Amino acid sequence: MFFKDFKVFETEIAGRKFTAEVGKMAQLAGGAVLVRYGETEILCTATMAAKPREGVDFFPLSVDFEEKLYSVGRIPGSFQRREGRASEKATLCSRVIDRPIRPLFPKDMRNDVGVVATVMSVDPDCLPEITAMIGVSIAISISEIPWDGPISGVSVGLVDGKYVINPTEAERAKSEMAVTVASTDSLVAMIEAGANEIPNDVMFDGIMLAHEENKKIVEWIKSIREEVGKEKIAFESNDPDPEMYETIKEFAIEDVRAALDTDDKRIRDERLKPIYDAVHEKFDEVYPDDIAKIEDCLYKLQKYIVRRWLLDDGKRVDGRGIDEIRPLNAEVDLLSRVHGSGMFTRGQTQVLSITTLGTVGDAQLLDGIDNETEKRYMHHYNFPSYSVGETRPSRGPGRREIGHGALAERALLPVIPSVEEFPYTIRVVSEVLSSNGSTSQGSICGSTLSLMAAGVPIKAPVAGISCGLVTEGDRFMTMVDIQGLEDFFGDMDFKVAGTKKGITAIQMDLKIHGLTPEIIKEAFEKTYKARMYILDEIMLPVIAEPRAELSKYAPKMLTTKIDPEKIGDVIGKQGKVIQKICAECNCKVDVEEDGSVFITSLDLEDAKRALLMVETIAKDPEIGSVYNGVVTRLMSFGAFVEIAPGKEGLVHISRLDVKRVDKVEDVVNVGDSVLVKVIEIDDQGRLNLSRRDALIEVKGLVPENEPEDKPKRDGKKHFNNRRHHD
Repeated sequence: MFFKDFKVFETEIAGRKFTAEVGKMAQLAGGAVLVRYGETEILCTATMAAKPREGVDFFPLSVDFEEKLYSVGRIPGSFQRREGRASEKATLCSRVIDRPIRPLFPKDMRNDVGVVATVMSVDPDCLPEITAMIGVSIAISISEIPWDGPISGVSVGLVDGKYVINPTEAERAKSEMAVTVASTDSLVAMIEAGANEIPNDVMFDGIMLAHEENKKIVEWIKSIREEVGKEKIAFESNDPDPEMYETIKEFAIEDVRAALDTDDKRIRDERLKPIYDAVHEKFDEVYPDDIAKIEDCLYKLQKYIVRRWLLDDGKRVDGRGIDEIRPLNAEVDLLSRVHGSGMFTRGQTQVLSITTLGTVGDAQLLDGIDNETEKRYMHHYNFPSYSVGETRPSRGPGRREIGHGALAERALLPVIPSVEEFPYTIRVVSEVLSSNGSTSQGSICGSTLSLMAAGVPIKAPVAGISCGLVTEGDRFMTMVDIQGLEDFFGDMDFKVAGTKKGITAIQMDLKIHGLTPEIIKEAFEKTYKARMYILDEIMLPVIAEPRAELSKYAPKMLTTKIDPEKIGDVIGKQGKVIQKICAECNCKVDVEEDGSVFITSLDLEDAKRALLMVETIAKDPEIGSVYNGVVTRLMSFGAFVEIAPGKEGLVHISRLDVKRVDKVEDVVNVGDSVLVKVIEIDDQGRLNLSRRDALIEVKGLVPENEPEDKPKRDGKKHFNNRRHHD
């Protein structure tokens, strides 16, 4: 065989075969595997640089989930017709894979590691991000890269009250929750969830079920590693010398402890500056070859102090109790002309969220590898440098901003009304004004306020809160509402959002290998209590429910449903009819393939006029119906009146008024708006109208002289005469 090292490994996950092929593709990568799950096929590779990167104080890991549109048989819609910048979905998949694998690398390693998952074929029933997570774990495990894995990941749904591991596309459409769980052989390493207000115990049981499935897959990956895995290489540690750390610790510990003991981030930063200067002044000459590591020692010292306070003294940096939330404040209507605004402040974290309502045609079009083609509710999160007191140019949203925006979007999506209930596209933008931890959860709270202020009839208000963790051996403690230092120096940022009824979103970031069930259960309990307090005591007293009316600056929307066969009549040849409606009524009209029509205008009366036009075009006029039309042409025998674009009829001179009319021009002129009643429709669909009958019926006018019951010419000759004049 040409590929002498080619091996195939098989297992079964959720009743479907999962295959890993090693030794055929990408043989120059550190570790490479082609994984197949159903007809989803992904090439996963992991490679490490030979030497550490100089001048960095972190482990340089990059994880890229690459969507290839050929995987779903599509050509990219961009001008160049090739894949460009990663989509938001691809970025989120990269983050889902990154979070469980990153803590398992040595923290003191500085060699670049690159992980790439290239999606080559997609089966909608087998999620590519789940397939890629397992494939990446195999690739790193069989490579020479030092790593404490493997991990595995599965998704779990709740369909008709039953848990389903790796649900199919049809099952996902009916599922009450979409939860991704990654695990090591003993601990839960990552949780990412969206749910329709799921209770804590139901969510917990689903996570544990996924964890048990993951443990089986981890054992299978270990067997692959034992058979084809490379020997792990040694690397140069970047940790400071223990003696150097102890010396600096002894010199600065009391000053650092005093500097950290404040609830004000600005004061803390100001206090630390002279300490850093003093340490450098004393030790730069002592350790001339390790000056950069002096700051590592100071970072480790701060971490040591904060963790000892928490574990030994039950003390938090800002003096709060372990389960005490920082001071909170909520406001609405901060901006005059936007459709809705809400600001949520938690300590020194402050987020302003703005809601904008648009037409259904404003929905975001998507060009990805799944079957989602558009998005009606969008949540964008911005994190400017001034929010942390820094100065740097804005270069657009990074992975963090995209991830936090998606988390808030996921948290609020279950309470967003359907397009039938609220026919608008909704965009919420969260501007982080100040950051000292938990900005993503602040954006969820602020956005709930903003949506209700805008009059969006959300099903229930949503609040979010984070839970932190510090561990030491078998000891652990959790604390609610972590601020910046507790996030930096702690082991977990467990974010949970939800309504009073249940959970709508979870995102768990870890710096340790994983969590026990006891820690997860405690985090759920603490975040639930905190959410209830935020909703009842802070948010609902400010705005208890969505406003009944929209802002005067928001577009007004009317909807109707027409026969799909009439769509062409409403649009008209080359769009002329719909363009005329939009121009005359100063509105926007969107027509869907199923016949749904959405009419948007800043003026409700304009929208009503447009709605009447659409319904008149789409529904054949009936004898006896009254319309408000416009005179288009004058003839000696009568006037032509357009009751809707493309729908025109004749008002005979004998039917122009309640009194005798000698000349048509004496009563109406071109462009006049007139009431008319349909009194006859011939076998070709042409309309015979009467202004006289409409005035009698609608305005109660009394005719001066009763005209003849019929025009002098019969209907057939009358229409022939009109056709002659046309």
